[in-house]
Amino acid sequence: MFEVRVTADFAAAHFLRDYNGKCENLHGHNYKVYAHVRGEVLNEGGMLLDFTKLKAALRKVCKELDHTNLNDKEVFDQNPSAERIAMYIFHGIINELKDEGVDLSFVQGKKDPYLFAVDVFETDTSRARYSIL
Repeated sequence: MFEVRVTADFAAAHFLRDYNGKCENLHGHNYKVYAHVRGEVLNEGGMLLDFTKLKAALRKVCKELDHTNLNDKEVFDQNPSAERIAMYIFHGIINELKDEGVDLSFVQGKKDPYLFAVDVFETDTSRARYSIL
């Protein structure tokens, strides 16, 4: 099994509803995001996936979030936790790449590359992961 990873970042504000603590107040993070792709089959160039395509998709999705108040985005239902952000970015990458003719969707038994996980770091020591397995 091969795995590749690319990284992007964005800065955004948010607050958490239904939370009792300092994170219920508006605050911001410099988020770091990792996108992981796995697969068993390399292309004719000996690569699992062209880093450029994966980075472009990840950066496009992160750009939509950059310098925003994440609570303003309906998709997060007023609770933009790191877990929900990771899921949003995961599905956003899939959609961006499908638009480019690259399908990284997971199918049981598939040996071709698929998006395995997205990690969202709020800080260097706090990470949430959305994964298909």
